[in-house]
Amino acid sequence: MKLKIIVIAFLGFMIYSCASKSTLPVPVVAEAKKEVVTSSIEEGKNLYENNCANCHKLYGAKEFSAEEWKPILYSMQKKAHLNDAEMASISNYINSQL
Repeated sequence: MKLKIIVIAFLGFMIYSCASKSTLPVPVVAEAKKEVVTSSIEEGKNLYENNCANCHKLYGAKEFSAEEWKPILYSMQKKAHLNDAEMASISNYINSQL
């Protein structure tokens, strides 16, 4: 009887020690995407602060809804001479703050 218990314990120990204990690594793509999003938002913040503050006070993102921001940004794009990529960055920054 002792021998059976020892053999079963040994087999259990072997199975447990041979089992995979590694976790799946976090995909590098997710980290890179997060960095790109963060840098885009940072760029948008810089563009917003440096271009919009030249003519008027800066409004907080929460002072207007997302729908109210769209025509405001569209009209300011022409006045500030900003291209579509710059406006997309500014829009992403403002939407991230809502």
